[in-house]
Amino acid sequence: MGPEPEEKQDNGISRKFGERTGFIVWYSDWKAARGLEKYGSLHYLSRKMHYAVLYVNAESAEETMRNLQRLPYVKKIERSYRNEIKTEYERNVPDKTRFYGL
Repeated sequence: MGPEPEEKQDNGISRKFGERTGFIVWYSDWKAARGLEKYGSLHYLSRKMHYAVLYVNAESAEETMRNLQRLPYVKKIERSYRNEIKTEYERNVPDKTRFYGL
């Protein structure tokens, strides 16, 4: 097994997380989908729309994806692109509130 992820402090709470990858898992059976917890960190499970948000270690993401596809209740698996989306924005537009005063 590889080295353990370093322990990080976040607001006084210590956690052990390495790089994580998110998966959107579409399923057909809600009760069986609760068993997805053993493959990673189950973040959300939708009963109405039949999907789950699952976070797994990035190192074992491909292997976990292959194992999930073998499950009979899994319809489709999508990788989350949240890590690749820009989340910090710059404001290049000048503030026009002074022109539109009451």
